[in-house]
Amino acid sequence: MSDGAVSDLARTLHGEALVWDSHSGFEPEPDADLSQLERWRASGVDFLSINIAYDRRPWQGAYRALSAYRAWLFAHGEDYALVATIDQVTAAKADGKLACAFDIEGMAALDGDVGMVEVYYRLGVRQMLIAYNLNNAAGGGCHDDDPGLSAFGREVIAEMNRVGMVLDLSHTGCRTTLEAMAVSSAPVIFSHSNARGLCDHERNITDEQIVACAATGGMVGVTGIGLFLRPGGATVDNLVRHIDHMCGLIGPARVGISLDYSFNTDGFDLEDGEAFWPARQYADKGNIGFMAPELFPAITEALLARGYDESDVAGILGGNFLRVAGTIWGS
Repeated sequence: MSDGAVSDLARTLHGEALVWDSHSGFEPEPDADLSQLERWRASGVDFLSINIAYDRRPWQGAYRALSAYRAWLFAHGEDYALVATIDQVTAAKADGKLACAFDIEGMAALDGDVGMVEVYYRLGVRQMLIAYNLNNAAGGGCHDDDPGLSAFGREVIAEMNRVGMVLDLSHTGCRTTLEAMAVSSAPVIFSHSNARGLCDHERNITDEQIVACAATGGMVGVTGIGLFLRPGGATVDNLVRHIDHMCGLIGPARVGISLDYSFNTDGFDLEDGEAFWPARQYADKGNIGFMAPELFPAITEALLARGYDESDVAGILGGNFLRVAGTIWGS
């Protein structure tokens, strides 16, 4: 299936479905060019989670990004909506707006204070993962020795469950994810993780993790990063290959899409982050590979061509994430 060939059926289904991209991975800087968000809206995406912090950067930067991004979204309210509930997501779609919320990649952004969970929540953060690749005070990272979930991590998860923030386990060590799933009282997600059974990279997740995640009532978002999709790289067919694997394990109602696309990929540089992106896993740092939001309609076409039922396609495109978010955020 060509990445550009899209049938009338696929275009219609794509337009009618609520399309949910659960993580955009561009560098969270206050001066980021958010006009690039139009690319998602023009591609038929209805909800986008925007990253505002990750463990590699000082935690104070989260507030500078939040201040700038909130102001920009409010200033462009004719096309974008900062949402807090699923009803607001569906209302934004009806109005032709791109619904947005924020996410945090790693609990270092809390600076050791559980009370910061509610502060971030009130400012629009709706999902947070435990650790970004390396261990932190909450738990283990996927590229580290992973000691498991700490007492602080358990406190944070309980607080996230209380306020209604989604627990995201991407980038986190395997032991820590399994322990987190055991203690969370709410469904959990891997917002942007691929199948390690198809691509043996430490950033990907095992079949055990996939099945355990679904058992919480949660789901996995397949990501478009070529390094985690290999051997075929960042192509629609290869993305769907990982979707097939997930669906074979947990069913299409527990699978979604999260491209992790950075609109400033030309300047994306892993060279100054050896600890977070170790050479043993990122030897080819100049050839990561990204799938842009413009490929979403082609993904719809590829799923239909693969024989997925239209209702299952609509779920994978976003209905499944909407359902899971609804159980945690509320209406």
